[in-house]
Amino acid sequence: MKSTGVVRKIDELGRIVLPSELRRVFGIHEGDELEISVEGEHIILNKRLDVCLFCSSDEGLINYKDRKVCAKCATELSATAPRELRLDERVGAVD
Repeated sequence: MKSTGVVRKIDELGRIVLPSELRRVFGIHEGDELEISVEGEHIILNKRLDVCLFCSSDEGLINYKDRKVCAKCATELSATAPRELRLDERVGAVD
């Protein structure tokens, strides 16, 4: 196990702050779920990847570009995605 050299104190509610560089490197964002497990004397945090990227649902997941998206969010995304314009539909297109 590699040490980062970063030390954090636990506050009165038992919380710690993950350094921004670690959050960036591991793609951890506000609202993401972290799974907490124990291995021997070590506490291990893993970003939970088996939930929808948008709503954290764990039902009806599909893979999209190595991310999980539930069917409901996929439907909402496809309904709101901008329509691709054909060349002749552009404003000011010349024939």
